[in-house]
Parts: sequence; structure tokens; C-alpha cells
Amino acid sequence: AFSLFDKDGDGQITTKELGTVMRSLGQNPSESELQDMINEVDADNNGTIDFPEFLTMMARKMKDTDSEEEIREAFKVFDRDNNGFISAAELRHVIPPPS
Repeated sequence: AFSLFDKDGDGQITTKELGTVMRSLGQNPSESELQDMINEVDADNNGTIDFPEFLTMMARKMKDTDSEEEIREAFKVFDRDNNGFISAAELRHVIPPPS
């Protein structure tokens, strides 16, 4: 999952990368909301999320009471033919290639 967010593969998730994935999942966070999300788990205060910080963020999200439903809804965004699987083609349709 980390690599879906880390578009340029540098090991860090920026607000731009976080925003891209969230928008692909039907969310529309503001720049300040994205920064707040990063700041919440940015243990080393470098303004980005590394893998351990990402795990912290995901663990917190999983504690949300409605997170299972949110995950199902997010899955449906990717699973365009509703067969219960996400194919490479479906993934490419939702996540643009790195520029």
C-alpha cells in the first residue's frame, strides 16, 4: 500500500502524493487537511511520511469505527467490474503513471 502513495519511489509520502491517492478514493481534502494528516504522524518533523510513520497512520485509521465500510467503498473504486478482485488494468485506470 505504501508504494501506491509514494509515487516517485523516494521512500517518503508528500502532501501532493497523499492528495493524489485520496482524490482517487473519492475524497477531496484541502492542502491544510493533508498537511494536518501528515503532521499527525510525522515523528521526525520533516514534513513527509516515511514507512514507519505510514504504518502509524494506517493503524490509527483502522481504529475508526466505520473504517471497514470506508475500505470496502475504496475497494469498489478500484474494482470496476465488481468481481471482488483488483486487476492491474483496473489499478492503472485509477492511479495515473508517475510523471
